[in-house]
Amino acid sequence: MADDPAPPLWHLVDSGLADEIVPELPALRLEQDPIHRHKDVLAHTIAVVAKTRADLVLRLATLFHDVGKPRTRSYEKGTVTFYHHEAVGARMTRKRLAELGYSEQVVDDVSELVRLSGRFKGYADGWSDAAVRRYAREAGPLLGYLNELVRADCTTRNRQKAADLQHHVDELEARIARLAEEERRAAERPLIDGNEVMERYGVGPGPEVGAALKFLLELKRTEPDLDRAATEARLDAWWAEKG
Repeated sequence: MADDPAPPLWHLVDSGLADEIVPELPALRLEQDPIHRHKDVLAHTIAVVAKTRADLVLRLATLFHDVGKPRTRSYEKGTVTFYHHEAVGARMTRKRLAELGYSEQVVDDVSELVRLSGRFKGYADGWSDAAVRRYAREAGPLLGYLNELVRADCTTRNRQKAADLQHHVDELEARIARLAEEERRAAERPLIDGNEVMERYGVGPGPEVGAALKFLLELKRTEPDLDRAATEARLDAWWAEKG
């Protein structure tokens, strides 16, 4: 939770204390891709943590987001892979944080963020609205944390790549907000519209139709699970009562 957590984290590892407290950290001292000499996972992890605000759940999630890589590293056709490292890392995270005595809520939230940490991959290739909704739905109340983790996880020195990632996250957040608003409006839209009201009761445009639509909207808000038949029955009863 330090303003700059990098120096104390490096001290934790270099002093040997991490071997006793959180051995998953020194285990990250492996190259992402020894064939092409990419950055090692520990250096990347500490750099990611250092980019985040001092929030316990966020800091722990960034600290543990790659812990599954040593157990899942393999090589295929000259390329290093880490298949399912997020799922493996989530299980490792849950076990370690529980042993360290963190609260059940913190353990649950951090483990879930580790599990979801790779969900953003592929967004730049083009996601449908359904995929965006699925991402937001899976993250649930952790959506803000997850997007912060995604932003921090970019430690490339290539300015264009870094800018592109931030732009994609901005775009994703805007799409999530737009889709949520569309769903909110759709949820409030009555099952019966004004044209149907006029046809049903043989009336033209006027205050009676407006009053009926107001009734239908309130009915939708208070009893959203009513089906069309039940809604028609309620409307008929209301119309008869109003004369």
